[in-house]
Amino acid sequence: MPATAGYLGAVALAAEHLDSLVVSGVRDVHTSVAGRVHSVTDRLGGGLEHRLHDGVAGAVYGSIGLGLRGTARAMRALDRHRGVPEIEAGPRGRFVLSAVNGLIGEKIRTEVPELTFDAGIRVDGRDIDLTEAGVRAAFPDATRRIVVFVHGLCETEAYWRRRSRPLRADGSTTLPYGDRLAADHGWTPVYVRYNSGLAITESAAALSALLGRLAENWPTQVDRIALVGHSMGGLVIRAASVVADQSGRLSWTDRVSDVVFLGTPHLGSHVERLAARGSRTFGRLPETAPLARVLLERSQGVLDLHDGLDAGTANLPHATYHLVAASLSRSPRHLVALGLGDLLVAPRSAFGTARGAEPLFPGANTVHLPGANHFDLLNHDDVYAALAGWLT
Repeated sequence: MPATAGYLGAVALAAEHLDSLVVSGVRDVHTSVAGRVHSVTDRLGGGLEHRLHDGVAGAVYGSIGLGLRGTARAMRALDRHRGVPEIEAGPRGRFVLSAVNGLIGEKIRTEVPELTFDAGIRVDGRDIDLTEAGVRAAFPDATRRIVVFVHGLCETEAYWRRRSRPLRADGSTTLPYGDRLAADHGWTPVYVRYNSGLAITESAAALSALLGRLAENWPTQVDRIALVGHSMGGLVIRAASVVADQSGRLSWTDRVSDVVFLGTPHLGSHVERLAARGSRTFGRLPETAPLARVLLERSQGVLDLHDGLDAGTANLPHATYHLVAASLSRSPRHLVALGLGDLLVAPRSAFGTARGAEPLFPGANTVHLPGANHFDLLNHDDVYAALAGWLT
């Protein structure tokens, strides 16, 4: 298999999951429901209808599964040919790759390793070479201040180029945070991509190593490093700081002046907790057990969002922390904000303030973004105004 799969490899993966999850799930639900019906009708008709039904159903589901497995094998065979474009070649392919790894990353790494990827610092959709020459070539206009952007679950570095909010009447949009900070305040933006389906601790170790090499090979002296994390990316940043401290390599953490969290689920995400309850509930009945299997396929990265990081995770003592939360409601104390937050994260979790407990970030700067969803945080005029004030 090629080191990086093409689009047909992704099609093969989709076919395999249609067979293992969707088709088998529908079959098992069908069989369970039919079994309850036949337990009554068998007493009246002797079971002939039951046997005929099972025979026809088995043949139908078997032929569908056989077709999907055959399609997967054919797609993988074709994917071996170099004429097939690599999935990494375009932004849509990179989006698909990051999304499926975010959802089922551990499974992909074990069963389809050609569809996984390592963490890297990215320029123009490609990992850069973290040697002195490679960093210099990637950042020819490097300044002494670096702002590092770390995306969230299932995202890529391209998400930071999302259309800005609020929408303008003429349809125009502003530049991304990184471009604006470069133009307005002389920061050099650096974008990280990591496999968000892996455990947060594993992604954190990778991020720490990347930033260590980047700082060592930066073309100029580094005076300040600012870290900006969206959603899960904020948890990866927090854990990376601990990894670096434990390893004794402070070549980058001792230069971090600011850490910015945008919608980071420091206390966990209600969506993951609902998924966990659903998997337990659905698993109790044979008719709904296939739904539980689907939920149990979620990646370790997703599972790590259940409670966020341990409350004892240390903050960098010399860095200033800034927290931004969004909610669909105008007030962070509204019932909608408490229940749904920004759709994925509630303000209390984004601010790290659990009831009856000490705040995770005492003295931090906080901003609430009303009437906004989780992804509006990636490029919003009000967030940039806060960033510009903090990173002066």
